[in-house]
Amino acid sequence: MELILFLAGVFLLTFILGRLVEKIRIPWIFSALLIGLGLAAYNPFPEITTSASFHFLAQLGMFFLLFIIGFELDIKKILESSKFIISTTTVVILTETFFGTLLVHYVFNVPWLISILVASSFATVGEAVLLPILDEFNLVKTKLGQTILGIGALDDVFEVVTVIIASVLIGRSVGYTHLNIWTNLLILLLLFGLAFILVKLRKYLTKFKYKDIPSLFLFVLFFIFLFIGIGRFVESAALGALLAGIALRNIIPDRILNFIDSEIRTMAYGFFAPVFFLWVGVDTDIGYLVKFPLLILLILLMTNITKIISSYLMGRKVLGGKKSIILGISLCVKFSTSIVIIKLLFERGLIHSDLYSVLIGTTIAFKFVIPVLLAYLIPKWKLGFSSIKQVRS
Repeated sequence: MELILFLAGVFLLTFILGRLVEKIRIPWIFSALLIGLGLAAYNPFPEITTSASFHFLAQLGMFFLLFIIGFELDIKKILESSKFIISTTTVVILTETFFGTLLVHYVFNVPWLISILVASSFATVGEAVLLPILDEFNLVKTKLGQTILGIGALDDVFEVVTVIIASVLIGRSVGYTHLNIWTNLLILLLLFGLAFILVKLRKYLTKFKYKDIPSLFLFVLFFIFLFIGIGRFVESAALGALLAGIALRNIIPDRILNFIDSEIRTMAYGFFAPVFFLWVGVDTDIGYLVKFPLLILLILLMTNITKIISSYLMGRKVLGGKKSIILGISLCVKFSTSIVIIKLLFERGLIHSDLYSVLIGTTIAFKFVIPVLLAYLIPKWKLGFSSIKQVRS
């Protein structure tokens, strides 16, 4: 079967299955991950899913997801966060990172630095999954809703730091056989310098007259691939994609920012991201998950208990007991960032198939358990239609 026909089938199945999983408040994009897991169990198309063309499209999906993470990083909004949101984010993320590091190191025999990296990436929050749930119960503008979304936005800083460290580790693991250390350092500095220069030239670039949205979109694509291309010289293409997002958010005129955001999301989530999530699922060791389901349960319990307890301790005086529990449960939701980083580490051999498979399996379990649990507890505790004041910045 040709790759084109294979993708046609994948997109159709993703669309159909996506409509079904949305009914239980799971983003449709994760239906591609489920299809990938199905192919991991039985794959009649190994020549396609292992081909260079398929891997290239999947990697583009990964890069565009990283670009979107950087593009959504609103420094101004983060700096305006309240002390409560800053302190809660720091405690919750670092607490889960601490216990997650111990679990990854001692259970899977992973080096300390890689364990910290895996745990910190897995501690991040998927606020994009939470928004529709909060909106459904009129919680977005309440103090609880604003706290959840505020922590989700602030933890983007942790995501960026994690991606940077992962890129450096991956580059070091490869060994830079074709370049010397000073050249590598120069290229990395070039990436950061290019992003810095673009941000500094904001007032000039935002005044530039673009012919139309498509021409501006081509300009954006140029910078995305430029950053990725430069990063590939030192195995830091992921860092390049992230920095491209951060830089371009600051040079695109505010009046058309939403249009470009919509265009990029349509291309990323409508084409490249499903291929990436399929790739993630295909590489999962289903046999290991079936043999060791208790490992998934262990990580689920560790993550849930850690986040709920730390959120309760931080928020009970400000939000109250029940709302603090809802806060902790909400922060357990994972999205693309943790999957992207885990996939990066797996592809470079920094983590093994057993840990990779368990983390992917746990991520999927979160997608089914957390939204359903929130949809049950919010109306049960009558938290959905209160008129609580928003968090003050």
